[in-house]
Amino acid sequence: MNAFASALLPIMVLIFLGYGLKRARFLPEQSWTGIEKLTYYLLFPALLIRSLGRQTLAGAPWSEMLWVVVGVLLAAAALLLFAHRLHAFSDGPRFTSVFQGGIRFNTYIALAAAQGLYGAEGLALGSIAAGFMIVLINLLCVSVFMVWGKVQFKGVVPFVRKLLSNPLIIACCIGWSLSLSGIGVPGIATDILEIIGRAALPFGLLAVGAALQPQALRGHFPAIAISALVQFGVKPLFVWLLIIYFGLTGVAADVLIIAFMTPTAPSAYI
Repeated sequence: MNAFASALLPIMVLIFLGYGLKRARFLPEQSWTGIEKLTYYLLFPALLIRSLGRQTLAGAPWSEMLWVVVGVLLAAAALLLFAHRLHAFSDGPRFTSVFQGGIRFNTYIALAAAQGLYGAEGLALGSIAAGFMIVLINLLCVSVFMVWGKVQFKGVVPFVRKLLSNPLIIACCIGWSLSLSGIGVPGIATDILEIIGRAALPFGLLAVGAALQPQALRGHFPAIAISALVQFGVKPLFVWLLIIYFGLTGVAADVLIIAFMTPTAPSAYI
């Protein structure tokens, strides 16, 4: 079994295990909501803080990675907005789901694959890419919600407050601050964050599987097709072109490709 298959097999097993456990009602329905909340607000932020805080940005091609992330996401957002202008969607709220389906990525799958293929280096560089993507994606999605969603725009302050209340953005900012300041993750905090963060990927993948609803695909083919085209066609193409343009190679290039080839996040249905 090659390295790629060896890295992906545990990921797929955990996703299908989550799907099976949910359908078998092994846990009460509300337990899955609790698992998602625990992962989103505690486990995954701990993983990001430890991984970003320990990574020396000076030794990573972070600026090139940032420009690739910005270029790919803005291109994808522009194409989705263009599709909406062609009256591909019946209403604004529906467009917000299509937009999220094409712009978001599944952080749990991306980092699990990066770690499985490249170990600690893959997780560290994957966390840098994920940090950039999380911040920009949330900025784009909240902007789309404000314009086309059912929530009216109430000013800049609530907009910024909503962004800054995101636990993943907070974790990225803390991790980057620790790295750039040279402090790093101090002493025992490293061990605590490692223990907590170690549970993030398996719990996250189980939650991904539990959230799968194949029956929900019925009657929404055009919208799903557009999101899928951007997610699995446009974004991989643009990331490949921009990686070549900026001269990225090795693990940094590979983790970007992985991140932009994952399925969308479960929150895209909101």
